[in-house]
Amino acid sequence: MPSTVFQDDYPLHINGATLVLKHYLPAHTDSDMSVFFEEADVLHTGDTFWNRDYPFIDHGTVGSIDGQIRAAEANITRATDKTIVIPGHGTVGGKEDLILFRNVLVEIRDKVAALKKTGKSLPEVVAMKPGARYDAEWGNLFQNPSDFVALVYQGV
Repeated sequence: MPSTVFQDDYPLHINGATLVLKHYLPAHTDSDMSVFFEEADVLHTGDTFWNRDYPFIDHGTVGSIDGQIRAAEANITRATDKTIVIPGHGTVGGKEDLILFRNVLVEIRDKVAALKKTGKSLPEVVAMKPGARYDAEWGNLFQNPSDFVALVYQGV
C-alpha cells in the first residue's frame, strides 16, 4: 500500500536532486504517473507516452483515448526543446516526439469518432484504416493497427 498519495505534482528532494512526480487523470490506466528529474531535464513518462508505437488503452481501468491525449498535452507542457524524454515504450526521444504522439492520437481519434458518428460499425472502421499513414511504423510493436482502432472506437 502506498504511504503517500498525491493528486497532481509531488516534488521530492533526494541527494541534492529534485524529482517531480506527476499524477494523471486516467489515460493508459487509472494510475498513470511520470517522474521529472528537474536538474537533469529528463522526463520519464511511463505509459503516458509510447514513442512511435500505438498505445494500449486499458478501458478496464478507466483508461481512454481522451485521457491519453490529455496526458500527452501535459507532457508537452512539461518538456522543453532540450528535455530528454523516456517513454514507457519505444526509444528515448524529445519534445518533438511528444508532439508527434499527441498529433497521431488526435488524428486517429477524430477520424474514428467521425466514422462512428455516421453509424459505421467497428469492422467497417477498421477496414477503412484511419491510421494508414502511421500503421507501418506505429503498428508493429505492442498494438497492431486494428487493435488500436478498436480501442479508440470503444472510447469515442
